[in-house]
Amino acid sequence: MQIWKIDPNHTAAQFSVRHMGISTVRGAFTKVSGTVDYDPTNLSKTSIDATIEATSVDTRVEMRDNDLRSANWFDVAKFPTLTFKSKSVQLAGEGKLKITGDLTIHGVTKEVVLDVDGPSAPVTDPRGTSHVGASATTKIQRTEFGVGTNPMVGDDITITIDTELVRPAAGK
Repeated sequence: MQIWKIDPNHTAAQFSVRHMGISTVRGAFTKVSGTVDYDPTNLSKTSIDATIEATSVDTRVEMRDNDLRSANWFDVAKFPTLTFKSKSVQLAGEGKLKITGDLTIHGVTKEVVLDVDGPSAPVTDPRGTSHVGASATTKIQRTEFGVGTNPMVGDDITITIDTELVRPAAGK
């Protein structure tokens, strides 16, 4: 078993949603952390535990970001984090995985399936730290999680997580 940590400086949790059915608004959560217990020889033993700080939402429009943090949407005072905890990991073709797990947003937990490209082959930096990368996508309906009631905002949300995982050299 290999224990990897999400590198928050090289990880992006992004989302996109239709606005008024005419344009796509994109945003991200900038504070992501977590661990992956990875067993490349037995994927069924692999587990993922990730946390996103809801206050870190960033759509590049301060007024919209403040509204998203309010009780109208994420209600970050009451629900400060979004979490993902894997339940199963399966090979889905060469270089691809399907990860099923529980996604919790706004205090509501639903099972989702992440389609994953990766992980990449490990790369070792000069300090001996190993790095791997992966990209995961899923689609959810925000109303199933109790997020927002504004009909001008689409219900279908595409989530993309590009992550870099790190594992320090033994003894470091």
